[in-house]
Amino acid sequence: MSDHGESTGTGDDGAGTTRLRRAISGRLLYVFILGDVLGAGIYALVGEIAGEVGGAVWLPLLVALGLALLTAASYAELVTKYPRAGGSAVFAERAYRSPLVSFLVGFCMLAAGVTSAAGLSLAFAGDYLGVFLDVPTVAAALVFLLLVGLLNARGIQESVRANVVMTVVEVSGLVLVVVLGALVLGRGDGDPGRVVEFPPGVPVATGVLAAALLAYYSFVGFEVSANVAEEVRDVRRVYPRALFGALLTAGVVYLLVGLAASVVLGPEDLAASSGPLLAVVQAADVGVPDRLFSLVALVAVANGALLTMIMASRLVFGMAEQGLLPRPLGRVLPGRRTPWVAIVLTTAVAMGLTTVGDLGDLANAVVLLLLLVFLSTNTAVLVLRRDRIQEEHFRAPTVLPVLAIGSCLLLLWQQEAGTWLLAGAELGVGVLLYLLTRVPRRTGQRSTPEADRVG
Repeated sequence: MSDHGESTGTGDDGAGTTRLRRAISGRLLYVFILGDVLGAGIYALVGEIAGEVGGAVWLPLLVALGLALLTAASYAELVTKYPRAGGSAVFAERAYRSPLVSFLVGFCMLAAGVTSAAGLSLAFAGDYLGVFLDVPTVAAALVFLLLVGLLNARGIQESVRANVVMTVVEVSGLVLVVVLGALVLGRGDGDPGRVVEFPPGVPVATGVLAAALLAYYSFVGFEVSANVAEEVRDVRRVYPRALFGALLTAGVVYLLVGLAASVVLGPEDLAASSGPLLAVVQAADVGVPDRLFSLVALVAVANGALLTMIMASRLVFGMAEQGLLPRPLGRVLPGRRTPWVAIVLTTAVAMGLTTVGDLGDLANAVVLLLLLVFLSTNTAVLVLRRDRIQEEHFRAPTVLPVLAIGSCLLLLWQQEAGTWLLAGAELGVGVLLYLLTRVPRRTGQRSTPEADRVG
């Protein structure tokens, strides 16, 4: 759907001039989003999901897809209405008129993104890389992040083209699992009845909801695309098509992978493996080398880290442009026109996080932080309906953001107290950074009429 009308307030659409290069076509954007959604999560989460719902792995994946599409509709509306780097933080600033709220939304995205990249770097440098090289995990993770940072600084077009290659590889690995499932079923070794079996003693609704929270993590990543909107050609026309197309494609692939995994292996075997899809390949016993599938997994992890770091650096750039972070963070390379200071900062922070070691608890906080961001964005859609712009853009039916708000609250309710405490501590750091950023500016503006205005 589309909406247009006279501008009545904050209707600067932001689709005009930009200091960033518009180098992303609609097809590249589709692959960008698909590559980020089809990240490393599905290679590990199938076993976790099976532990909650038995062989019906496909059902929570389907539920999570529906929940993700609800929030995606809000992003489609706001990105095509305000196509600026910064994504959710920009939407929050326009909707709530509070620099603090906008900063915290952006900080939630930034904390989640950089922490995810650090975790992916450790995953890359762990057992998967150990199949090929015997090197210290942290040292290999640091080198990996440095290489990702250099590719990010080289240019968005080069980064997205690398993503195209890596996405083809990781999708090929998932398709291989689906094909092997069909082969096992065809020769009579599989058990198709497992796909509708649930663990005894666990209510179906409870198990599916708990597993859907895990599965939801496999679909997050689409929000990253909001932070490269300023670098997309004809963003208002191509963005909704690329966003929904990528999510639906990922959903179909995930459902087929879930079905194939359950046909080949029982839920106990899937849940007991830290590499469930590798276990599926091994159980199929058709001669696929373990090293080959490990290489595919490495590519999937690397792709997720690259796209996450692209998002984080563009988010810092957008927040600096909005005055929510120091202006120097918005500097770009004269030739490449990439936000080099933001790239250096986000890469350095991710490197620091790799030295923490165990990021398991922090990974759970990442999901919570993203749900807070989604709650803000879904609410912002409704608030900004009063701000009409002249340019035609996507408009979601009102019921979709309302349902999306409900879905975020439902998933937040499922989070454990320890995760809330950890996320609260991270938000506390965000408030401190906000105050440190605002005090120098207020000191310099004290003599102006606006000096005493709050945000």
